[in-house]
Amino acid sequence: MAAPQDDMFSLCVDPGKVSSCVEVRFIDKTKGKGLFARRSIKKGDTIFVERPVVSSQFLWNALYKYRACEYCMRALEGAEENARRLSGKPGLSLPYPELCRVQSDRQQACPHCQVMYCSSECRHAAADQYHRALCLGPSHEDPDHPLNKLKDAWRSMHYPPESSSITLMARMVAVVKQANDKGRWHKLFSQFCSRTANEEEEIAHKLLGEKFKGQLALLQGFFSAALYEDHLSQWFTPGGFRSLFSLVGTNGQGIGTSSLSQWVHACDALQLPAQQREQLDSFIDQLYKDIEKETGDFLNCEGSGLFLLQSSCNHSCIPNAEAAFPDNNFLLHLSALSDVQPGEEICISYLDCCQRDRSRHSRHKTLRENYLFVCSCARCTSQADEADVTSEEEEEDEAEGEAEGDEMEDEMTDV
Repeated sequence: MAAPQDDMFSLCVDPGKVSSCVEVRFIDKTKGKGLFARRSIKKGDTIFVERPVVSSQFLWNALYKYRACEYCMRALEGAEENARRLSGKPGLSLPYPELCRVQSDRQQACPHCQVMYCSSECRHAAADQYHRALCLGPSHEDPDHPLNKLKDAWRSMHYPPESSSITLMARMVAVVKQANDKGRWHKLFSQFCSRTANEEEEIAHKLLGEKFKGQLALLQGFFSAALYEDHLSQWFTPGGFRSLFSLVGTNGQGIGTSSLSQWVHACDALQLPAQQREQLDSFIDQLYKDIEKETGDFLNCEGSGLFLLQSSCNHSCIPNAEAAFPDNNFLLHLSALSDVQPGEEICISYLDCCQRDRSRHSRHKTLRENYLFVCSCARCTSQADEADVTSEEEEEDEAEGEAEGDEMEDEMTDV
């Protein structure tokens, strides 16, 4: 059953890149909905471009001085400024500085609370959608303000790397608070899956278990004190808050932006003589080594967003599509990893590349804890006879086997 292509989808998706290409269908009670191709899609094609219903930078990411537009998450640091901070080298100069796309002269601050935007367009869009309800004004640095207390409580409970954010939930509430048609927005958010457990499989979300019960109750109290809205009263009950928490945890799509990464891609596209290409590649390689030594893998402005169409994509351990953010903002581009035939389901992976390389049992463990389902994709089905051990357990067994082998060699030598 195809979902209607109504104005809710037009809020988020470029109609020219979706209406003739894909459709949402209800699959069954267990899987829910899925995304299917209406026509042939070639490997490498952009299937659609979508902006989130709501998005937010991670709180720890912002605390570590990753500056991003408060609305679209575009990186606000220039590539050189970003490289200097990440490498710990304040005198660093990047070649080809003209390749950096950050336009500092267009950036604007909210005149009341001073949060930053990449442009006046983003500042006004944020104000119109949610920011008026969340603007702290002169209290933006007041630790006793209810919203700041909520953020501090979240940071104390959820250390990086973050997988979701309380600010995403706050913006959902703020959107409804500011909306003229509150019911329309409430209906939109209800289209995202929000179950806290899969009773059929006896799976509960890992952040909603008994050991987090006290933390969730405390967080709910701060959330209610900062944001209560009569029209959304069910979101502020214990059960409703758990459902909201599960909604952002299971549907949130990670967003990463980086002015430095954009500069590197632009450098890769330059047509240069062989010697200059070798020098530039060597410079970039050394830069990343310096950054890894100084900062580790924590390179990008990172956050999370709720994407209406992308959230309809089911998981596969051998996906035929993937999401990326090539515009250095919150616009999600879904691209085909292989040819897709008409009527074929379009699947992404909820796991990163490293996680997908792990054993079937390891993959299932991660998917059960975070997304409340047991994967039955073609790869998992073909590996059904594998031992039910995680990759870590396999590595431990191998290490123990090697240790036992060494002990046997020692014993044999002693003999």
